[in-house]
Amino acid sequence: MPELPEVEVVRRGLDDHVSGRTVASAVVRHPRATRRHVAGSEDLAARMVGATITGTARRGKYLWLVLDDQDALLMHLGMSGQMLITPSDAAVGAHERARFSFTDGGSGLRFDDQRTFGHLMYDEGGAVLPSPITHIARDPFDPEFDQASAIARIKTRRAGIKRALLDQTLVSGIGNIYADEALWAAKVHGETAASSLSESRISALIDAAREVMAAALAQGGTSFDSLYVDVAGSSGYFSRSLSVYGLAGHPCPRCGTRIVREQFMNRSSHFCPVCQRER
Repeated sequence: MPELPEVEVVRRGLDDHVSGRTVASAVVRHPRATRRHVAGSEDLAARMVGATITGTARRGKYLWLVLDDQDALLMHLGMSGQMLITPSDAAVGAHERARFSFTDGGSGLRFDDQRTFGHLMYDEGGAVLPSPITHIARDPFDPEFDQASAIARIKTRRAGIKRALLDQTLVSGIGNIYADEALWAAKVHGETAASSLSESRISALIDAAREVMAAALAQGGTSFDSLYVDVAGSSGYFSRSLSVYGLAGHPCPRCGTRIVREQFMNRSSHFCPVCQRER
């Protein structure tokens, strides 16, 4: 699933290509794409026509188009969602779920989603923060991110620190890839109880997450397959710079011990058993 760097890459691309443009037409080709929009696909499409995109925004793994400085088209990419800038006369894609054209006649915007876990939702009055995501915490790149408060929230959790890092109500944007990378950088085992860590240790973990995500953002995000691409259809290259994630059996870049992969919920954890001893 795209995490903060990948979603931010998409947001920046959308900001460059669609901000200031007015929607001429909107077509939703698959009802699952708008399943969170209670009024249905036709209502969402009708609301979009005539709206001017006055900006873009993001919180954690969610992004949205700001419409007429007051409403929002909220987007979540799910496992395979792609927002693509395409020629206005491009043929319908195999996994195309929605398309928007603009009054200037230039390139259109397309939402593709092979696995159909992503979604679009129109939120009236949601320009600053769409109502469905008010429970999502600020992320480490947010100018108003309060690190001390985030540390205090994390420290109340008895669960393992990796679970706490993945809890989007505590701190948002960090997913499985960057949690593993941050834990390795800070030399912390993911099953260490969050409440047992000192405030300085948790702060170091958040700093490590911010640093690794910033490095990923600079390289266009992390792509393991063709499902994550930017608005131009290009992949990110940070996968070449990962230290532990997806590298089971490879030597730890720090001590040379083989990286271990273990089951974690319905995902995997990757770590160095020497650098990250469980305490």
